Amino acid sequence: MATDWLGSIVSINCGDSLGVYQGRVSAVDQISQTISLTRPFHNGVKCLVPEVTFRAGDITELKILQIPGPGDSKQSGDLQHTELGIPGVGCQVGTNQNGTGKLLKKPTSSSSAPQAIPRRTDMKNQEVVISPQQQQCSKSYMDRHLESLNQSKGFRRRHNSWQLKSRMPLFSEESGSESKNTHLVTGTDWIGGSSSSRHPNQVTPKKSGLKNGQMKSKDDECFGDDIEEIPDTDFDFEGNLALFDKAAVFEEIDTYERRSGTRSRGTPNERPARYRHDENILESEPVVYRRIVVPQNTNKEFCTDSGLVVPSVSYELHKKVLSVAEKHGLTLERRLEMTGVCASQMALSLLGGPNRLNPKNVHQRPTVALLCGPHVKGAQGISCGRHLSNHDVHVILFLPNFVKMLESITNELNLFSKTQGQQVSSVKDLPDTPVDLVINCLDCHENAFLRDQPWYKAAVDWANQNRAPVLSIDPPMSEMEQGIDAKWSLALGLPLPLGERAGRVYLCDIGIPQKVFQEVGINYHSPFGCKFVIPLHST
Repeated sequence: MATDWLGSIVSINCGDSLGVYQGRVSAVDQISQTISLTRPFHNGVKCLVPEVTFRAGDITELKILQIPGPGDSKQSGDLQHTELGIPGVGCQVGTNQNGTGKLLKKPTSSSSAPQAIPRRTDMKNQEVVISPQQQQCSKSYMDRHLESLNQSKGFRRRHNSWQLKSRMPLFSEESGSESKNTHLVTGTDWIGGSSSSRHPNQVTPKKSGLKNGQMKSKDDECFGDDIEEIPDTDFDFEGNLALFDKAAVFEEIDTYERRSGTRSRGTPNERPARYRHDENILESEPVVYRRIVVPQNTNKEFCTDSGLVVPSVSYELHKKVLSVAEKHGLTLERRLEMTGVCASQMALSLLGGPNRLNPKNVHQRPTVALLCGPHVKGAQGISCGRHLSNHDVHVILFLPNFVKMLESITNELNLFSKTQGQQVSSVKDLPDTPVDLVINCLDCHENAFLRDQPWYKAAVDWANQNRAPVLSIDPPMSEMEQGIDAKWSLALGLPLPLGERAGRVYLCDIGIPQKVFQEVGINYHSPFGCKFVIPLHST
């Protein structure tokens, strides 16, 4: 009995958890109450396994989409109660309006007793009334269905259509009637069919038929009459443009404007030049890049970023400029304050500027080691350390203990002690780990004998071994007098002819008036512009 249904194409609904499967019946086991499908599809997607097996308890609804064998189109009429030989999996076999689809449901009766299933030979003898139109539609639907099964490429090509159709409801019921009219879905509806949901008697109107009516009139109103003749030759744009005499047109415009007294716009060759946003529209005198002239020419010159030439001066001329400035009121204390501000501003930029010194980055407080000697250069370094400490920089000031110190150093130390800076007198108290920056104020222009002192040699050795970048303030011009190789050097007022050991040279403005330079014979024009510290480049 169960073997009669082998080869049938069925659709099995296993509920929301397992989904819907379609395929061809390959085996029905009455003992174990199972049914197997070959070449199965799960929710519209082809399964990776060639065969799946279902238990009777997992099946909630079963549809027979096709019964193999001759005379399929004759099986119609009322729904017949049948069974696959599996208790509890009774079903209803019937046809829809096309006479093709079959629906199988579990009986509502609680009895699980097997019922007799008429054979196909018995079903053929039953009286069936099918119109020729239904037979033709059924045959065409089944032919397309078998063709889609035999061609596996068709499944992959119509995969999206299959997945969309699988989400359609299996059946719909009309409420309020005693008998439930079930909407039966044909095989092509569930296996890749694209137009099977439309009733076979429905006819799609052709677009050509719409052109004869209202659509034709709308097209005529929008696009006008058809073009009877289309020119074969293209339009000659270059030849047509050559007929336009630009010079004659501009001459005519100029003549008209002169007669009418209106403002002339000018020909293209006479139009004023256009300027960029950073160019000056006012004509100015030629730029003079050599605006500083010294009485004694030296072999070394520098230039700024804007191209201005800054000549170097000798130490004797530099000392004379400071002496004249002090005579006019620019005292040593004022120069120390200006030097400390400019040096601290440059050091803050070297330490990272706003990226390093901000309230959100307090865990990376920079450390600066300040090496000072018992001279004016040392006082300049102490002034720089005071300003750095005021800007939340950890400053460690090294200054040896001396019996007699300069008054300027004493005053600067008194101010430095009011800050959070740390002062040490021994090299052993300097940090063992590398610091962020070393400021060198050990060297002096005049007291060269300090280089033989033990504290000087110990400080130089510590700076060379610390591997931190070095900034020298007003270093001597002789390389023999420089014990520490610097990465940057800061000159005051005008640069000295520094060598390669001084590193990159910067120039700071310490407030010397222009007439002070003129008094010593220097034709001076400030190269600083809007800044107090500018870089210098060797020429």
